[in-house]
Amino acid sequence: MHGTVTAVSSNGEHSFSKPNRDSITLLAGLGVEGDAHAGVTVKHRSRVAQDPTQPNLRQVHLIHQELFAEVGQAGFTVNPGELGENITTEGLDLLALPVGTLLRIGEEAVVELTGLRNPCLQIDGFQNGLLKQVVGRDEAGNLARRAGVMSVVTTGGVVRPGDAISVELPAEPHRPLDRV
Repeated sequence: MHGTVTAVSSNGEHSFSKPNRDSITLLAGLGVEGDAHAGVTVKHRSRVAQDPTQPNLRQVHLIHQELFAEVGQAGFTVNPGELGENITTEGLDLLALPVGTLLRIGEEAVVELTGLRNPCLQIDGFQNGLLKQVVGRDEAGNLARRAGVMSVVTTGGVVRPGDAISVELPAEPHRPLDRV
């Protein structure tokens, strides 16, 4: 399985959207250099309030560009970085990958998938009604979170738009992604 980076984004301040960059630098065990969510322990405000000593399993947020086309059919316009992701991808079904999947990005960087982003009400603050587009139910009635995946950096490196992404699945049995 292969994909491509279509955009990279970061923000040193806690804000919903992240501006696009020419490149981002991933730091092993920390996340995106200079990003508000980088660190060994949790940085997301609600998680810090619960327990600031929790390990940061949300160092790098990835969203598949295909989601933007899907929500576009429902009348929403979403561009890379606007949902707070650090890396926007194309050509990979990120949501179908199991926990522990390694994504090799560009020449050096490697991230390990930890789980699904748990979409929050801030999405409706960005565009009213968008939350229902990225959270729903699957055919079996299970909650389906579609706002991207979270990961930790195992090997640092620079990531740029146009970089190739290759997928390395973990040993079986595979565990599906769940919210982190």
